[in-house]
Amino acid sequence: MNMVSIARTEPDKLEGDTPTMRLFALLEVIAEKDHPFSLQGLVEETGLPKPTLHRMLQQLETVGVLQRESDGRHYSTGVRLRRLASNLLINNTYHGSRRIVLRQLVEEVGESCNLTSFTGSEVMYLDRVETAAPLRFYLHTGSRVPAHCSSSGKLFLAQMAPAQRRRLLEHTPLTQYTSKTCTDPVALERELETVRRNGYALDDEEFLPGLLCVAVLVPNPTGRSNLAVAIQAPIMRLTHDKALHFLPALQRAAQALASIESETARSVANS
Repeated sequence: MNMVSIARTEPDKLEGDTPTMRLFALLEVIAEKDHPFSLQGLVEETGLPKPTLHRMLQQLETVGVLQRESDGRHYSTGVRLRRLASNLLINNTYHGSRRIVLRQLVEEVGESCNLTSFTGSEVMYLDRVETAAPLRFYLHTGSRVPAHCSSSGKLFLAQMAPAQRRRLLEHTPLTQYTSKTCTDPVALERELETVRRNGYALDDEEFLPGLLCVAVLVPNPTGRSNLAVAIQAPIMRLTHDKALHFLPALQRAAQALASIESETARSVANS
């Protein structure tokens, strides 16, 4: 749906065709894109006059919401907009309910557990509950880790369309963090195919030496998921076989988190 039709069919949500709401509607269009965009492309997509759109893009670029790409013709999301999105994900009203699920999972498996989301080209920790065990790896809420060598990241990559994943990985260095990090794009594609079939992913000392993680996606009945839940522990306590043994508990937690997401979506729809 283009921006003009949104303004016409949802006047209660936009509260009139004001400059502020036109900018907000433009941001909604931009938020759906997974690649840089041009002024001409937005003109064709929205039907708005080119001078109007050019002025709007300049306003958003000036305040850091958008940024100009190196070719000078394309735009992408700016630092300020990405920070806003990250803060919204972290500081949400149903944070407490999701944290209870994580705490229950930690009690069941005895290891640290986290909830993550995919942002830009990285995995961000939305929440994390630590084990009481004295030896543990600490990654605080808001931490970002690379996608290609993290269990959650592999899940997010595996569910992407091949073209989208290829475009992302072409511009994202497959940095080698440990001797086990996969830096070969062909080998990574093979592993992502296995992840897609299995429905879970492992990080076996690929990001940090001595750390093993197992993750599953939080189901999203409306489409692709942008949430994953994971168990993380030192390899002296969490072996490959033990990680697979924890899968049922991990999947139950993912279903519980999915229920929270669904209930929240219904509440928003009815409000």
